[in-house]
Amino acid sequence: MGQMENTSTSLVLMLVGSALMLWFHPIQAQNGLFHDYYAKSCPKVEAIIQSVVAKAVKKEARIAASLLRLHFHDCFVKGCDASLLLDDTSNFTGEKTANPNRNSARGFNVVDNIKSAVEKACPGVVSCADILAVAARDSVLISGGPSWVVPLGRRDSRGASIQGANNNIPQPNSTHQTLETKFKLKGLNVVDLVVLSAGHTIGLSRCTSFKQRLYNLTGNGKPDPTVDQGYLKQLRTLCPQTGTDDNQTTPLDPVSPTKFDTNYFKNLEVGRGLLITDEILYTTKGSETAALVKFYARHSQAFFQQFAKSIIKMGNITPLIKPRGEIRKNCRKMN
Repeated sequence: MGQMENTSTSLVLMLVGSALMLWFHPIQAQNGLFHDYYAKSCPKVEAIIQSVVAKAVKKEARIAASLLRLHFHDCFVKGCDASLLLDDTSNFTGEKTANPNRNSARGFNVVDNIKSAVEKACPGVVSCADILAVAARDSVLISGGPSWVVPLGRRDSRGASIQGANNNIPQPNSTHQTLETKFKLKGLNVVDLVVLSAGHTIGLSRCTSFKQRLYNLTGNGKPDPTVDQGYLKQLRTLCPQTGTDDNQTTPLDPVSPTKFDTNYFKNLEVGRGLLITDEILYTTKGSETAALVKFYARHSQAFFQQFAKSIIKMGNITPLIKPRGEIRKNCRKMN
């Protein structure tokens, strides 16, 4: 027990130190990306993006989570290159119909509106990939979360990978080991896994994404024993075992579904994590993720600072930079 306590203490000290380093030393641009990339070519781009995002979130609060999720699902496939935004055609298959995205990824119309406004101000200059990165930041900020300086200069892909989307994006029923492995393959560590998963502090999820754990988690006809009984009853009412539309939605965070805060972690501690991939961060015995959940549940500033650090790191996953890729005129199709 003493060794475990020492390990947890060391972990907390490491996290606090990391957060303070971010606070005093903002992450420098990486992989050819720069904070002031559009300073001369499109100086008002971030103000334009923020304005469109703010209007969209005011109209529908859920859009904030949707835009954040688009950035995540884009980066985890071929890197942060806006491949997710490409529509299918008669001779091209994009990523929108992949299992993690089909009938689930949304907010594309808001991206269209942002692109239209940006093109009007600066034709052919700003990439759709950069729009996703900035819109994700603004969505978090508008929801009460942290802000950060977004490194820019990504270009848009001339292709997509439905296989990559199916294989690389974590599924709602992924195991703890699978989550760690998929994040590690993208250069992200366990701390990144926990804080980026906490993006689920905002947004909704469909019954189909968590229904299995309500009735028959392992094929034995029993629910997931880690689910709080009151929460289980509530979710079963929303998602009956038979005769219902599995596209019904419920908040990922039942306490403050539109506010970016630490209730995500507090929910996990009392068995109210909605998805399997959320709750196992806390219930996997002896895991580093459980210690992180406990820490962030009690240290909101450290969570905010680490989230900013981790999402910048995610946004640096193999971006396309000049001369590779292109600047799409329309985010839904290649030039």
